[in-house]
Amino acid sequence: MKKISRLLLAALIAVAGMLVATAGPAHATVPGFVLSSSTASLPPTLSALATGKRIHYLTTNINGGLITATGLVLTPKTGKKNRVVAWGHGTTGLADSCAPSTNQAVFWEEARVAVAELLSRGWTVAAPDYPGLGTPQPHPYLIGASAGRSMIDNVRAARHLDAALSTQYVVDGHSQGGSGALFANQLAPSYDGNLVLKGSAAIAPLSNAQEIIPYIAGTDVQGYLVMALYGVNAVEPSFDPKSVLAGPAEAKLGVLQTGCLYEILETYEKFKAKQLVEGGVVPDAVVAKMASYFNPLQTAPSAPILLVHGTDDEAVPYFLSEILADQILAYGVPLTFQTVQNATPHDAVTESPDRVADWIATRFS
Repeated sequence: MKKISRLLLAALIAVAGMLVATAGPAHATVPGFVLSSSTASLPPTLSALATGKRIHYLTTNINGGLITATGLVLTPKTGKKNRVVAWGHGTTGLADSCAPSTNQAVFWEEARVAVAELLSRGWTVAAPDYPGLGTPQPHPYLIGASAGRSMIDNVRAARHLDAALSTQYVVDGHSQGGSGALFANQLAPSYDGNLVLKGSAAIAPLSNAQEIIPYIAGTDVQGYLVMALYGVNAVEPSFDPKSVLAGPAEAKLGVLQTGCLYEILETYEKFKAKQLVEGGVVPDAVVAKMASYFNPLQTAPSAPILLVHGTDDEAVPYFLSEILADQILAYGVPLTFQTVQNATPHDAVTESPDRVADWIATRFS
C-alpha cells in the first residue's frame, strides 16, 4: 500500500509537470501550485461564515524537495476578502485520518473559534493540514520548518485560486501551529517569493524544547513525546524512535496509526517513565537533536510577532514563552506578549480571538 501511495505521489507531481508544459509559465510546478480543489464540508459555525475549498497543493520538505500537502482555503461570505491569514492548527495526531480538512472531529473547537473570528473580519483563511496528514509521506510532527513552509504555500495556493487576493498575509497558529507560525516568520525572506509577511501570531507555541523534554516521561502528557520522536524520524529516517522507547511503549505504537491526539494521550498517560523510555530518561543527544528541529527563531524573524500564552498550560508550560519573549526582543523585532491568566491551552485560544484579530488588523492597516 505504501508503494502504491508513493507511485501516486510521483504521478501527481508528473501530472503537474505536464500541466506546466501545456499551460505555459503562468502555471508553474512550484510551491503553492494547486493540483486539485474540491468543495469542502465545513463545521456549521464556519459554513455560516465562509465557503470552503479543500486543496491538494505542492509544498517543499525541509531540504527543498517538492512534496504534496492538503489543506483548506476558506473565503468569507462578507467583507473585502482580499487579505489572507494562514491558520496553523494545534496537534491532531500523526495518521492521515487526523487531517482537519477531512475530519471535523479534529477540527478542534478552539480552532473553530479562532478561524471564525478571522472570517468575521473579512479575511480569507488558508488552513494547511501539514505534510503527511492526508498525504503519503510520514508527518514531520513538530518540525517547524515543515509546518512553516506548508503555511506559506497554502497562502500561495489560495492566490492560485483567486488572483485578486493581496500579496500581504499574516500567519496565525496555536501550539504546533504557533511554532509553525514563528518558523514561517524566519523562513519568509528566503522562501515566500513575492508575498509580503506582515506578522506572526503564535498562541502557546513550543519553544526551548530542551527545557521540558527531559521531564515529560512519566507525566500525563507523555504521548506528545512519543509523537515527537516519530516527528524526528520523518525527516531523519536513520533516527529510530525505538532506540529511545522502552518495550511497553513500543507495544502500543499501533495507536499512532489508528488514533488521533486524545487516543494517543490516553494510551500513554499512565505509563511510568521507565515504561515509556529506556532508563526513564531521554538521552542528552536525543534531547539536543529534537530541540534543533523543534525550536523556532534560531535565526532572526522578519516581521512583528504577537505571543499569547496561558499560565495554566500543562502541555507547553508558560515559562517557555517568557524565555522566548526575551529571545525575540534580542533580535530587535517588535513583540507584543499577552498573558492569559489561569488559561489552559484550549482557553488561551478561546479567550483571545478578538485580541489576536485586532493585532492582525493593525498589521494589515
